[in-house]
Amino acid sequence: MAIKCDICGKSLRFGNRISHSKQHTRRTWLPNIQPTTFTINGTAVRLNLCTRCIRTRNKTPR
Repeated sequence: MAIKCDICGKSLRFGNRISHSKQHTRRTWLPNIQPTTFTINGTAVRLNLCTRCIRTRNKTPR
């Protein structure tokens, strides 16, 4: 499983889980990385992209 986007570099983030009693424990946020295949210059390239980059690549230009 890839945990880094090949385009934007979005990866694992760290922070604190805060309970009702304000006790801090460490936690992680995982990005939504999906293996996708894009055609670049006529060749199929497999990339690990976050869903935001997939949506941006599929937008039609103005």
